[in-house]
Amino acid sequence: MASEQPKIYKHADDDGHFRRKDSAFRDFVSSDPTSSFPAEYDRYVLYVNYGCPWAHRAILVRRLKGLENIIQLVVTDPELTPEGWTFSGMYGADKEDPLYGFKYLKELYARANPSYTGRFTVPALWDKKKETIVNNESSEIIRMLYSEFDALLPESMREINRPGGGFYPEHLRTQIDDMNDWVYNTINNGVYKTGFATTQQAYDTNLYPLFESLDRLEKHLDHPDHQPFLSGKHITEADIRLYTTIARFDVAYHGIFKTNLKMIRHDYPNLDLWFRRLYWDESEQTKGGAFKQTTFFEIYKYGYLRALGRAHGQETKQVIIPGGPKPDILPL
Repeated sequence: MASEQPKIYKHADDDGHFRRKDSAFRDFVSSDPTSSFPAEYDRYVLYVNYGCPWAHRAILVRRLKGLENIIQLVVTDPELTPEGWTFSGMYGADKEDPLYGFKYLKELYARANPSYTGRFTVPALWDKKKETIVNNESSEIIRMLYSEFDALLPESMREINRPGGGFYPEHLRTQIDDMNDWVYNTINNGVYKTGFATTQQAYDTNLYPLFESLDRLEKHLDHPDHQPFLSGKHITEADIRLYTTIARFDVAYHGIFKTNLKMIRHDYPNLDLWFRRLYWDESEQTKGGAFKQTTFFEIYKYGYLRALGRAHGQETKQVIIPGGPKPDILPL
């Protein structure tokens, strides 16, 4: 039975369209030791949950860069409650915030800024020395992780020494930035604009551009210069940002968010091969399997079912998780 919807579950505006709000904390960790937030060992904490694709970007880059012993990881439950993100140990999350004993992520935001009134989002990069959130914008956090901590890593793990020039190589930045722009607007965020739409017009407005962009990616990957990865021979930021959406597409977005015109595995052979190559790769280029090790298909099903149900005012303790598709990802 539908109940009154808490404000935290009101994702769409009054016209039925979902519009993502800008992140509020936008400082930057720097390799410069004189900066406000210098890169240091065990100074920063990355707050995430395993269900969120934006947090997944940061989890993935932290693993790819070998920063596990330099930046602490704290995991919230994958379920958005009326109090926001919580700590209870669900699906491998922390049972409480290990720094302060908090039960809710909103308590961390309040510690950073008691007058903050925005959403309590992940990822959030916390500074233990200054006791504040440095940044909660995933696209900026991952760029910090690429290079700002490199002085603390072995030379082989530093961006300057990576094959192809690293995850955001200078000679590919224009191409990567251009792809990021349309992929974000129509795919990364497009699935949310479709899934959280509350009118037919809002749904239709975002559904068809989403699949037009997937068609565009399929064609892009058909070119020999864009194989096996989006920018060629080496994994770049473009792959990282797209992967976290595609990993959720068939298992969650297709059914739960009604992005069901096509499936990746059946209708996009090039894109599906790209996805499977990243997921199944356990070579040095993925640090022994970073994509697979940071992907949790059942959590995606559970989290999006809960999110969409509560967005529609449906409160129930029982969630029926879909059995398919089987397998979650096809073999390589």
